[in-house]
This record gives sequence, structure tokens and C-alpha cells, in this order.
Amino acid sequence: MSTLDGLDAVDDEAAPAGRPSPRGNRLLAVLVMAMAAATAFAGFVTIAPNRILSGRAVAAVDALPGAEFAILVLILAGLGATALIRPGRGADLIAAALAGLLFFGLLFAAGDIATGVLAERGTAARTSFGAGFWILAAAALLVLIDAVARLRPGPVLGPLGVVVLLCLIWAAVASGRLDDLSLMREYMARRDRFGVEILRHLQLVALALAIALPSGAALGLWARARRGAAPLIFGVLNLLQTVPSIALFALLIGPLTSLATAVPALKAAGVSGIGVAPAVIALALYALLPTARGVVAGFASVPEAAIEAARGMGLSDRQILVQVSLPLALPVLLAGLRIVLVQTIGLAVVAALIGAGGLGAFVFQGLGQTATDLVLLGALTAIALALAADVVLRAASAWLATRLTGARTS
Repeated sequence: MSTLDGLDAVDDEAAPAGRPSPRGNRLLAVLVMAMAAATAFAGFVTIAPNRILSGRAVAAVDALPGAEFAILVLILAGLGATALIRPGRGADLIAAALAGLLFFGLLFAAGDIATGVLAERGTAARTSFGAGFWILAAAALLVLIDAVARLRPGPVLGPLGVVVLLCLIWAAVASGRLDDLSLMREYMARRDRFGVEILRHLQLVALALAIALPSGAALGLWARARRGAAPLIFGVLNLLQTVPSIALFALLIGPLTSLATAVPALKAAGVSGIGVAPAVIALALYALLPTARGVVAGFASVPEAAIEAARGMGLSDRQILVQVSLPLALPVLLAGLRIVLVQTIGLAVVAALIGAGGLGAFVFQGLGQTATDLVLLGALTAIALALAADVVLRAASAWLATRLTGARTS
């Protein structure tokens, strides 16, 4: 039997009983159609006379050299053909390779276009990613993620692949071929301040979590220990979630200003109605609900038999909590921490509205100047931070779950 026949047999065995084996990848087919439409009808790049004025969208067929456009069409055709064949390891590897090639090819092609625009129109001209580029790049990443997920890389190789992808993107940025893009020129103009704002953003997140994690954990344990108090606890926390972030920042200005005036020591420590203090308090309040719910869900996942066995061995309630419940609940607790951390990183962007700084400073400065690429500089960096946190904690949670499963079966 040939290798292809063997792969078909494996796929047929994996198909549910009574159902035909799957033919084709519908998600990949939809994404290929979206990419084809973006290539045909959306602007690949936007060329403007300067960073403020609106630019003119240029389609891929007009912006790319003939050879590069032909390669783009061939890659899309290859992905389309892959979508029509039976899903399997070989098809997933081909889809992942083509999607990676497409993504990085798009980056370098846009960078080369920007270099040509500068040489032709002068240093004031700006070249930005167009809607077509974003659709193509996002779809390529979705194809890559879907293909890698189908390959089932495991709790270690999966996050490692994301790290490798981020490193390759960083290498592409560091290569210099993207320096003439408007986004990179915004970064170069604020390179010194960029690092400061990232550190401020991380500081806001760390301070908020330092308050929210112990407080939320205590509320979660209280809600689990006293079931009658749970509706009141989660009712109040749910109410806090309904308050818009900007409104909550505004509500904190008056009380904190009065408190700083009444207590000079707090004012000397930097507490005021605007700045870091209200931002940290608001972020901590928003993080209480997912933290408390994560604690309740984590300890609810501990098998009752394990607790009864520990109690039968003579362990006290404190020993059961520390030695049995906490280790078994740790994967779910880490999953909850991942949600809290990603949420807080995203909400910290809004804190720039009250002078707290962080990556939101670029976002709102760009909005005020109608400079889209400056907005993207802050937004994309915040997304990268959230993605990095998600990958690390997801890998840790999966690794712990694997270890616990192995320990139970051994």
C-alpha cells in the first residue's frame, strides 16, 4: 500500500462511524475566498503626501511588481487547491508553509513599496498598510493557526511555535526592509519614549494585579465557603463590570482628589485625581470578577474523592487546601489568571485618557492628530503584549494539566 493510501486509511478510520470521511477544508476555502476578494477589490497600501492628510488606496495589482503579484496569485491558488483535498498532516503542513510564506512576503512587499514611494515623492510621503493588506495578513495568520492546531503540536511545541513566529516578525522588523513604512517611521520618531511607555504600561498592569489577585482570590474563597454570600458577591462584581471604563475613571477623580487634599502624605506619594492612582484602582476593580470566578472554578474542579481521601488520612483543612486542593486546581487557576492578565493589558490602554501613560498615550495622541499609524503603534504593541502573556500562561496551564493527568494515571 502506498503512503497516500495509508494516509487515506488513517483518515477513514478517524471519521465518525456512519459518516463519510471529510473532504476539503471549509475554513481554509472561506479564508482563501476572502483573500482573493481583498486582492481584487481592496487597497493593498495607502500612499499619502504626509502623515496627516488622507492617502490614496492602491490595489495589489497596481502596487506590486508583476513578478511579486504573480507569486501572490500562485500562493492563493496553492492554498485554494489545498482547501479542496482531504484534510491530513500533509495538507496541513502545506497550508502552514504557504500561509507563512504569504505573511512574510506581504510584509517585505509593503516595505519595498514604501521605499520606492520615498525615492519618488520625497521624505514627507507616507506609505501605510491598506485594508487589503490587513485582510490578507490576518487571513494568512488564521490559516497558519488553523493548520498548526490540526497538527496537534502539544502543550510545549504549540506555544514554542508562537514564540518562533514572533521572533521571525521581530527579525523582519530589525532587517531594515520595513523602515520606510509609515508605521515604522512613527516608531523611529518616538523610539526613546516607546520603551518608557511600555514600562509604564507594564507597571500599571502589575500594580493593578497586585491589588486584584489577592482581593479577588479572597472573595472567591469566601463565595465558595459561604454559598449564601455568593450571589451578593458576584452581583456587586458584575455591577462593576457594567460601568464603562471611562466613566469609572471619571468617578474616581473627585474622591481621590479630595483624599489627596485631606491627607498630605498621600498627595506626597503621588496620589491624585488623575494619573496612576485612579488608573490602577479602576483596573483592579475590573479584574476582581474574573479573578474571583477563576478561584471558584479552580477549586470546583478538584475531585471530591481526593479531598475525602486527604481528610481520611488525617489532614487538616489548611493542609488539604495547600497540599491537595491548590495543586489540583492550579491549571484552572492559571487559565483564570490568563484571562485577567490579558483583560488588564487591554484595559490599561484607556488609562492614558487620565494621564496615566502607557501605550494608550500613542493611541490617543494618534487619534487627536488623525495619524492612523501612530494609533496602530500603540494598539499593535498592546496586542503583542497580550498575546505573549496568553501564550506563556496557556503553555503553563497545559503543561500542568498534562503533569496532573500523568500523575493520576501512574
